[in-house]
Amino acid sequence: MAPKPTLEQGTIIDTFVPGDKNLVVEAGAGCGKTSVLKMAARAVPKRKGLYIAYNKAIQVEAAKSFPDSVTCKTSHGLAFGAVGRQYAHRLKAPRMKSEDVAKLLKINDPIYAPNALIPPAHVARIVMSTVATFTRSARTNILHQPVPRIPGLDDPDTMQTLAAEIPLLAAKAWEDIRDPRGRLPFSHDCYLKMWCLSGPQLTKYDYILLDEAQDSNPPVAKMVEAQRHAQLVLVGDPSQSIYGWRGAEDAMSKFNGVRLTLSQSFRFGEVVAEEANLWLGYLNAPLRLRGFEQINSRLATLTEPDAILCRTNGTAIAQVMEQLNAGRRVSLVGGGDQIRKLAEAAMQLKDGRGCSHPELFAFKTWAELQEYIEEDEGSDLRPFVNLIDAHGADVVLNTVSRLVPSDRADVEISTAHKAKGREWRRVKVADDFPEPKPTDDDKPGRISRPDAMLAYVTVTRAQYELDNTGLNWIRHYL
Repeated sequence: MAPKPTLEQGTIIDTFVPGDKNLVVEAGAGCGKTSVLKMAARAVPKRKGLYIAYNKAIQVEAAKSFPDSVTCKTSHGLAFGAVGRQYAHRLKAPRMKSEDVAKLLKINDPIYAPNALIPPAHVARIVMSTVATFTRSARTNILHQPVPRIPGLDDPDTMQTLAAEIPLLAAKAWEDIRDPRGRLPFSHDCYLKMWCLSGPQLTKYDYILLDEAQDSNPPVAKMVEAQRHAQLVLVGDPSQSIYGWRGAEDAMSKFNGVRLTLSQSFRFGEVVAEEANLWLGYLNAPLRLRGFEQINSRLATLTEPDAILCRTNGTAIAQVMEQLNAGRRVSLVGGGDQIRKLAEAAMQLKDGRGCSHPELFAFKTWAELQEYIEEDEGSDLRPFVNLIDAHGADVVLNTVSRLVPSDRADVEISTAHKAKGREWRRVKVADDFPEPKPTDDDKPGRISRPDAMLAYVTVTRAQYELDNTGLNWIRHYL
């Protein structure tokens, strides 16, 4: 027997059923947004619906439980059927060195910036990074795509030089990518962008459900909004919009629809809800969460948590080392490949060989990177550099090799970004969430919105016990 809808869920279903209004549903952490979408779909069995899932894992799970009247797809799945098939062979192409990309694009000379000389291979990397940013943006003309910030090449004069030189090369690269016979590296985001630019009309569906709309891929959000024939339902939590750094946008903020909320969390009890509400209050969010009365959550100092959540990769691997030394079996959410590549790049920089890592290729030596992290722009790389300096790249590589799958682990380590969508019974917050620096007149600094949203995501991963020592400083700012 299906569970009886809560008052909030019932209001959403009643508003959806007539089919004459678009909806924007703000659903707090753990508030059962997917459940209410299923209830709404079951209430209109004769109408055909499309549920656009945030990723493949969510799509597979949704397909098992949504009614047959609803097609469950990812945006990439929709695009592959329409456009991507003709590029399938390019997705399987071998990796291409940046030197070869430069030759193909006829980048024969370096770019001379006031503070840097950028060789052709580096120029090619910046071009392909600009193309990748374009595929994730809502822009229709790549010539208008800003060049992304490159660590080590992000001073204003260099960025101005790149802004003048890169767009034409990016347009040339995009022309090759659009050609099924092209030779440049081709990603899944490329065919998704092409499909969205083609202005598809999904006329076989009476309504479209866009999940995790607060972190929408901008081309997808724009495509969904263009489906004027269908009833549109955008669902998500604007306070969990944590992927702006890679181009995601909050499609919910400007969308025109009836605004409804889900504030009853089923993940955690009142104590964790109160921690979440501290951050929601700081964000001036209209939503406040209510804890689930059947869960007795509490704040605690945890020596053996189920999960430790960190802000940076550097702290995550430091926590892995600490837990391994304590004799615990450790899993790293997302795997250790990203850390391994950083450690290998560190070894190359220490040898003075430069490297091809997308975050580090602008540095010729380890000393250059060490100098860069002392600036505010390099603060995100600081924990990783300090980790390598303290332990050595070889120790980091050995640590990664000792990781186990999550189903065999005593503890899971994760960055807060990769923890989104997950939950654990007992969660510890690492101490690398930085408290803002005081102002010149010694008043408390401002917490940036991205940092506050990441903190909200972090504390709401806990179900029963939360060790929030790493974020307890929020109380100074309320």
